[in-house]
Amino acid sequence: MPRATPLFTPVLIVGCVIIMMSFAVRASFGVFQIPIAEEFGWLRSEFSLAIAIQNLAWGIGQPIFGAVAEKIGDRKAIVLGAVVYAAGLVLSAGATTPFQMQAYEWLVGFGIAGTGFGVVLAVVGRASSDENRSMSLAIVTAAGSAGQIVGAPTAEFLLTMMSWQMVFLVFAVSVLALILTLPLMRAPEVASKAELEESLGQILVKAFKDPSYTMIFLGFFSCGYQLAFITAHFPAFVTEMCGPIMPGGVLHSVGVTTTSALGAVAISLIGAANVAGALFAGYLGKRYTKKYLLAGIYTARTVVAAVFILLPITPLSVIIFSVVMGSLWLATVPLTSGLVAHIYGLRYMGTLYGIVFLSHQIGGFLGVWLGGRMYDIYGDYTLVWWIGVGVGAFSAIVHLPIRERPLAAAAA
Repeated sequence: MPRATPLFTPVLIVGCVIIMMSFAVRASFGVFQIPIAEEFGWLRSEFSLAIAIQNLAWGIGQPIFGAVAEKIGDRKAIVLGAVVYAAGLVLSAGATTPFQMQAYEWLVGFGIAGTGFGVVLAVVGRASSDENRSMSLAIVTAAGSAGQIVGAPTAEFLLTMMSWQMVFLVFAVSVLALILTLPLMRAPEVASKAELEESLGQILVKAFKDPSYTMIFLGFFSCGYQLAFITAHFPAFVTEMCGPIMPGGVLHSVGVTTTSALGAVAISLIGAANVAGALFAGYLGKRYTKKYLLAGIYTARTVVAAVFILLPITPLSVIIFSVVMGSLWLATVPLTSGLVAHIYGLRYMGTLYGIVFLSHQIGGFLGVWLGGRMYDIYGDYTLVWWIGVGVGAFSAIVHLPIRERPLAAAAA
């Protein structure tokens, strides 16, 4: 009998480490929203635009780094991404004007692209067997959530001991250390004969002509909008909008005594819940139709967000929302990337998923920027929140007509 291939391989483990560190730093930026604005007297929209640019650069850089990885090698692309990421953090630490911060976030965003899902998921996908691929992609996605668990609280903790500039420098060194793990990341080239005979241009033309690829692209927009808005603005939202934490309560007894601390904890809770959510999505993606799972996730997000904003904002409602939304947070990533691999093959998965991810990051740009802009105009986030509810409902609908079968089989 054939021997079962192992799920956990060196490629999977290193991929998890890289994603975890990359996402820990990225997820912490919302914690710096208020300290940086207060130090320089910036409007909320000015630092929000910097984070929005970071998300947009991440999206633009994702297909670029995917193509670079397929051209010169995965590990070289990740080294380049880590260097650019660290350079952006170092320069951001010296920024004193909104324009400087916004300019340097282009580098941070491109660095996240080089050390993020597009490159790493493609490597892990090629290194995994068919029976393990869905779960492997889910484990890497869950590692991103693990980074989110530690990122915001670590930043909050470091801010009690040093300036935000020094925190950025600490993060830069941590990102560079990722290069030390790369010798273990060796993935075989796994592709069918037909895939090897096709050029990148040919498969891109086929994908762009396929309505299913367009629907996957459009559907990923709301995921980026919702996630980036919450990551960038939820700590400040909770700090300013949540009811007080009462002395003697459970939160107070464990050291969460301010709404600012609760905002950082909320981001961690989202990440913790998503570890389970992403793994469960990977488990389901192996057994059920991915497009229906994605439609269900977006529907659930829409309902949860609507209920949360309609009810009074209390410490309990923040915790419940964080856990429930967290279980749906990155559950879309293994399903969306798995859908791309299933329909269009593994050979150019990095580039094809990277283009789809661009839609995610365009949504992220708008979510973060509109959050800051609408806050400056209206003094709260209500309108931006309801836009997120609307685009979530759109994504739930647009996934339903997708043809979930390999493109070669469909053509035949």
